[in-house]
Amino acid sequence: MELTIFILRLAVYILAFPMYLLNFLGLWSWMCKKWFPYFLMRFSVMYNEQMASKKRELFSNLQEFAGPSGKLSLLEVGCGTGTNFKFYPPGCRVTCIDPNPNFEKFLIKSIAENRHLQFERFVVAAGENMHQVADGSMDVVVCTLVLCSVENQEQILREGGAFYFMEHVAAERSTWNSFWQQVLDPAWYLLFDGCNLTRESWKALERANFSKLKLQHIQAPLPWELVRPHVYGYAVK
Repeated sequence: MELTIFILRLAVYILAFPMYLLNFLGLWSWMCKKWFPYFLMRFSVMYNEQMASKKRELFSNLQEFAGPSGKLSLLEVGCGTGTNFKFYPPGCRVTCIDPNPNFEKFLIKSIAENRHLQFERFVVAAGENMHQVADGSMDVVVCTLVLCSVENQEQILREGGAFYFMEHVAAERSTWNSFWQQVLDPAWYLLFDGCNLTRESWKALERANFSKLKLQHIQAPLPWELVRPHVYGYAVK
């Protein structure tokens, strides 16, 4: 099996050679940062349609973590185009952080469509480097389809009081889905701005020493089988 995966990966490398050449020349990352928000805008519409019930379930108790003022301060890490906004409770104060500045114009559109929220600011930074957000200033951290691409999952999981997540993950081993995830992972990583198909993100969540962890594995009803394996839930320190 390992030999077959190696041979098929080699074939993918050959077919995707122009992409790897652009990456070697330092051009691919710049191009990807430009086009990825447009792709994600379209993908997120489909994703929200298919996952709306799970998102409503996931975010249904957000308000329980609001501070003494009754206002919920929420930090969304890897906010993308802001497609989670409509699931947040009225009056929620939202701060967004994302390393790609090209998402800002899409965020502005989402803010205009979600007047029930109080938008605080957009911070251009990696989730592992949130020094611009004061420690202890956020009641909740939200992270959806982000743990697949961050460099340091453990650092992300140290932030905030409650941590909400919805992530695609590695398929069960010895399945065909797992086989193709392993074959396509290197090319997928470049094509989709650092996304990894084979991350077992639930293990990082289980290692994070949360006092409470509610985590469920599901097969998401998505057209792309490679990203159907999901985990979602929330954790409290």
